[in-house]
Amino acid sequence: MKTFTLLLLFITGMFLGKSQQLVYKPINPAFGGDTFNYQWLLSSANAQNQFDSKDSYSDLLGNLNSIDSFSQSLNRQILSELSRKLFQDQFGDGESIQPGNYLFGSLYLQVTNTSQGLLINILDTGTGDQSEIVIPK
Repeated sequence: MKTFTLLLLFITGMFLGKSQQLVYKPINPAFGGDTFNYQWLLSSANAQNQFDSKDSYSDLLGNLNSIDSFSQSLNRQILSELSRKLFQDQFGDGESIQPGNYLFGSLYLQVTNTSQGLLINILDTGTGDQSEIVIPK
């Protein structure tokens, strides 16, 4: 009789037991989640952000005045023209660069012919930075 009652309780428990369906609900509002989660996600992302915003490129440009910006733009254009002429001389038919000393704003260029090829020394007189470029023959 005891086994019969246990079996009966087990069978009725199977029918009375409830289950639920597993449903995925997104958290991110961009993927259909609740829009009230936006502030929580944003504050969580900002708390985990390891980058410093004062090093950003836009802040660096904001600190330049118009004269500094113009001189940097001019230096970039001169270096671009010089590199274009060098490549054109080396790989195409263009005007050759003559050996000599050139001064462009704060850049001092010394172009010489060596046994290795064309040697270009670039010195930034404002900062003291120096570069050396060798274009092989």
